[in-house]
Amino acid sequence: MTATTPAAVAGRGAIRRDVVAALAVTTTVGYGVLYYAFSALLEPMRSDLRISATTATGALTVASLTSAVLAIPVGRWLDQRGGHGLMTAGSIVAAGSVLAWSQVHTTVQLYAVFVAIGIASAMVLYPPAFAVIVASTAPHRRTTALLGITLVAGLASSIFIPLTGQLIHADGWRQTLVILAGVVAVVTIPLHALALRRTRPVVTSEPARQPRPAPGRVLHDPGFWLLATAFVLHTAALAVVGVHLVTYLTRLGHQPTTAATLAGLLGLLSVTGRITVTILRRWLPMTAITAALITLQGVALGLLPAAGRSVAGAAGCLIAFGLGFGVASIAKPAILLDRYGDHGYATIAGILGTPTSIAAAIAPLAAAALAGALGYTPLILTAAAACILAAAALATSRHIPTRAEA
Repeated sequence: MTATTPAAVAGRGAIRRDVVAALAVTTTVGYGVLYYAFSALLEPMRSDLRISATTATGALTVASLTSAVLAIPVGRWLDQRGGHGLMTAGSIVAAGSVLAWSQVHTTVQLYAVFVAIGIASAMVLYPPAFAVIVASTAPHRRTTALLGITLVAGLASSIFIPLTGQLIHADGWRQTLVILAGVVAVVTIPLHALALRRTRPVVTSEPARQPRPAPGRVLHDPGFWLLATAFVLHTAALAVVGVHLVTYLTRLGHQPTTAATLAGLLGLLSVTGRITVTILRRWLPMTAITAALITLQGVALGLLPAAGRSVAGAAGCLIAFGLGFGVASIAKPAILLDRYGDHGYATIAGILGTPTSIAAAIAPLAAAALAGALGYTPLILTAAAACILAAAALATSRHIPTRAEA
């Protein structure tokens, strides 16, 4: 029979530096334009379209839910055909979608465009990029390659939020989107088209008596459901903090500029956290490291209501929380590879990505309702509890053997 064996490609022991460099750039641009630029565009767009902030923000939720629906089929495509054609096509869809965004005049048009942006996001962001790395990099070099991509892409918000703000100030929100669409087209389309050639998983012959297990086997593994529970809870907590942290800090008495500066610590510390994880992985299992960092996040959030009224106290809590802010990006692929190997990796990642993407989309809206009903302190404490439960589920998954059935 035949089976795709990404590791066979990587068996040469090489790391495709051109692929890593290209994906580092394209994921930075992708996240910067398709996700982070929205926060700067929200107010001028909302005002021009004469819609509420909730209605406008709902468009981003639509994009996230669309990506969640596509996670599994995109994963199957990546396992069978690789990322070259898919990510190139996704770049074209992304550029066209952002250009179309600049021309919307109604809520229906806005939501339709964000369905397209959700499709593009499923095709060009971390999940397909990581699948390409798995297919083209030696197993012992994958963590280094993944770190290289996430370290650069972790700067997407720091680059594109202020850049978008400056462009809006100079040219208005519609012309800003035309410019950003041009950036996506000029940067990502050629990089995906040229650098990702020869990254398709290799098909090799294997004896019929050694069939490769189907990716769907993870659904029969109790450990997978613990992993899914952990990352859904953690993703929801991160989404809540990412959207509501500045507001909560102002409720604690900080000036808006101070609150924004304190919140900016999360992006800076996420890079430090990713490097720390990569170093510690030389001696400790990735699952244990990730569980420890997520526990630290839960403790830090739990202390924020009491300690966060002073700048020093808030900074201390957010520094501790920020160390785990980007850990999931590099931990999820490493944990899945450790537990299930590289066969069917993209499909398995898609199965895990579906509920986590839904959590990221729904959590901020649910959090707004909770904050309106109970206040922001119960919301932050709920996010802290979610982190603690996520860490416990992750730690428990280490002790559950992987089921071998297909």
